[in-house]
Amino acid sequence: MHPAPAPPGASLKRSLGVLDGVVIAASSTAATTSIGIGTGVIVGVVGLHGPILALLAFLPVLCIGGAFARLNRVEPNAGNAYVWVGRVLSPWLGFLVGWVNIVGTIVFLAYTTTVTGSALILLAGEAHVHRLGGLALDPDSNLQATLLGMVVLVAVTLTAVAGVNLAARFQRWLLVFEYLVLLGFCGYGLVVGDHPFSLEWFNPFGFPSLHALAQGMVLSVFTYWGFDAVFSVSEEVRDHRDASRAGLISLFTMLALFLLGSVSFQRVLSADQMADHGAQGLTYFGAQLARQPLAVLPLVALTFSAVASLQAGVIPTVRGMFAMGRDRTLGPVWTRVHPRYGTPAAGTVLIGAIAALVAGFALVIPKVSTLIEAAVNAIGIVVALYYGLTALAAAVRFRGLLRTSFREGVRAVVLPVAGALTLFVLGTLLCVDFATSTDHFALRADNGWFELSMPALMIGSGLVAAGWAKWGRRSPYFNGGRGTDADAPDLLPGPAVRTAEP
Repeated sequence: MHPAPAPPGASLKRSLGVLDGVVIAASSTAATTSIGIGTGVIVGVVGLHGPILALLAFLPVLCIGGAFARLNRVEPNAGNAYVWVGRVLSPWLGFLVGWVNIVGTIVFLAYTTTVTGSALILLAGEAHVHRLGGLALDPDSNLQATLLGMVVLVAVTLTAVAGVNLAARFQRWLLVFEYLVLLGFCGYGLVVGDHPFSLEWFNPFGFPSLHALAQGMVLSVFTYWGFDAVFSVSEEVRDHRDASRAGLISLFTMLALFLLGSVSFQRVLSADQMADHGAQGLTYFGAQLARQPLAVLPLVALTFSAVASLQAGVIPTVRGMFAMGRDRTLGPVWTRVHPRYGTPAAGTVLIGAIAALVAGFALVIPKVSTLIEAAVNAIGIVVALYYGLTALAAAVRFRGLLRTSFREGVRAVVLPVAGALTLFVLGTLLCVDFATSTDHFALRADNGWFELSMPALMIGSGLVAAGWAKWGRRSPYFNGGRGTDADAPDLLPGPAVRTAEP
């Protein structure tokens, strides 16, 4: 029996609790991968100021998280920001928010596919398997890592088809193992590290330059990206308030892990060691603290984290596209709900195929480490746009609270605006720096115009797709930005809807 297109108002199967939501959000943020790979990248940009950077980046992201939670409480929708921004600010901006989040996640899935393959090759090396047939295995070979990672991508995509509850149970065990290893090794490194602890690591005025601060902040905001994945499954939780709780719980969990990880790494490794080892940073860190076989545990945790984040990336992306398909801003294939599993099965398979295709295109970048840097910078810029516009939508929607409650007005309006402006300024500074860093375009990950072209292409393609949705598909979404809401209470039209609600 083939999945049939869902009619307007169709809903997904409700089966998740708050713990499942936390697991999905935490898996999407992929703390182990972010610490294991991102620490070296961040140190290469800002030196030994990673701990204060984790704190500074957390502040605007927390403001954004509060905006997401408040909006989700009054209008839970699989499309979340796409619907919220479209209703309040503009359908064009709403569509753009949905589009850049989808495209950014596809790029993330593509490079995480490669990271997963690289981690598996490293694991093979630890098992003394250095050749496959006549081929010498190289964990920094983009081609080898991508081909192996595609096998894993296919497996996790098929698991996601079977339902988010099955995916959440699978990710729960991966997450438990990851966190035990991460806490064990980072806690041990914090105690026995040779490098003395320094308060300078927490000095907000010690960054080498404004450019370094801007790029470091965008990279750090990217590491928090993914907590909002739980809002994409808000139509599949038993109580939509659980999604809001799960998103905020995962944010504070990430902050604690990032602080522990960055400080512990700097107690054990020098700045040069962290920057030089890049994608293999966590493996090198583990080797400094333990002998085999214990030393391989951080690498196993990194592999589990990459696998979980692949699956956790597929799930919210397809839910967002399900919501857009419901509104006819995307095609009907994204609304096909499997009769048994209650999931958008066709869209899940299709998004996995698209991610694999993009990973294939990324083979023009020969090394895994340079691929990661190019992808993270591009995604960081569009994430700043996506989060910033959502926070502004929350501020406009709940602006009435400024007249009724000072405390709620600050939480619902002032803090989201502050978070949005911070991200907009950081993203703009980074774009200007890319544009002025070179005078020509080259297909290289370290070329400023190439790095700038990636987010520009994501945004430009979104405007073209929005035009087709409005005039080609004649989507009713562009008449006020109202999205199809499967089973939430009836909402009045207009940007100031239910402004008095918490």
